[in-house]
Amino acid sequence: MGTPIARRLLASGYQVIAWNRTPERAAPLAADGATLAASAADAARDADAVITMLTDGSAVEDVLFARGAAAALRPGACLVEMSTLGPDAVRALVSRLPAGVDLVDAPVGGSVGAAASGQLRVLAGGEPAALDRVEPVLSALGTVRRCGGLGAGAAMKLVANTALVTAVAALADTLAVARALGVDRDAALDVIGAGALGGVAGRLGGSGSAFSVALAAKDLGLALRALGATPAPVARGAADTLSTVENRGADLGVIVQ
Repeated sequence: MGTPIARRLLASGYQVIAWNRTPERAAPLAADGATLAASAADAARDADAVITMLTDGSAVEDVLFARGAAAALRPGACLVEMSTLGPDAVRALVSRLPAGVDLVDAPVGGSVGAAASGQLRVLAGGEPAALDRVEPVLSALGTVRRCGGLGAGAAMKLVANTALVTAVAALADTLAVARALGVDRDAALDVIGAGALGGVAGRLGGSGSAFSVALAAKDLGLALRALGATPAPVARGAADTLSTVENRGADLGVIVQ
């Protein structure tokens, strides 16, 4: 997601300094006009807004603190955390940032295609003044929804992803019923497409979907940890389904196959 986000910002007229833990992934951005940084700290230094879009909490910990990006942030800068971490992990970052640095959580709904076309759903949380400052940048990526204070965007992202993952699992079960009854798959999808699971059924044939099983399982795990002992048989069943997929890098839609 970082690459299409960077390209979208470049196309919108922003100066972008890019860095990736795997340098060859960032290299093509130079042809689009980005400046490539030698380190995470160099990418963050002197920037007005620093966006992190990373796999999980351990990756955020590595980039911000082990590699020094957080320490390089100057007073007046804003860190925009777009990874899916959960609200508690986002709020825990505040005390570890340099004085005078703002923090906004802004995870997104939508995948690579939506990022490239500026049609992401940006779920933003933070202090109003900080959101005001970075909203023009976030608006270049899609529609910004202010969810509340710091961590509210991260919380809403877990709600949205719980809905998505459980709906895909429900579609998998629905098509299993179709197979058992001898109903043609395409005919079943056509009928399902006009009903409650229409959006998920449409996702199967869409382009630009790249939500891996590993990431889906990670996000659903965050949601289940938030639930604690609360019964959630559908979400827990979806998590069990994801655990059986061997190809963790495959798109979530693989469970429907």
